[in-house]
Amino acid sequence: MSIREALPEDAAELAAVHVQSWRAAYRDLLPDSYLAGLDPDERAAVWRARLSAPDRPTVLLATEPGGRVVGFSAFRAWPGEDLDPTATAELSALYALPEAWGTGVGRELLAASAEALRAAGFRTAALWVFAGNARARRFYEAAGWRPDGASAWDVTAGRELEELRYGTELFA
Repeated sequence: MSIREALPEDAAELAAVHVQSWRAAYRDLLPDSYLAGLDPDERAAVWRARLSAPDRPTVLLATEPGGRVVGFSAFRAWPGEDLDPTATAELSALYALPEAWGTGVGRELLAASAEALRAAGFRTAALWVFAGNARARRFYEAAGWRPDGASAWDVTAGRELEELRYGTELFA
């Protein structure tokens, strides 16, 4: 497996990973009809626009030896006012194909993201995770991320879901 920065032409493969991982990871949190209706083509258009924007997030892709995308991460300076965006980055996405779960893809993407964030001068990182996503919470906690006490409510597909903010020191 190798990790590289995503380009606009990677949008379709990135979107496929995004949709498939949402369908598997959130099947107990979001309605089946909503997950079944996720459109990879629509998501690809969104990712193509993001990857082409001047203020684009950094997106890293994990690829198999043949070049197939099996996971991705995305990060940027913290977008809110409650944390210092010059010191804190947001890990806004970390997804892998369900068949890649447990293979180390997520750990490698997380490590590569942390390395890139340190190189960019960030000292800490934060992310939001659904409180009901026990698998993701265990993953982040095993990597040293901890809830920082902040929470928010998100409404997706008519469901109100609590999100917890996790954080980590990048130079610990």
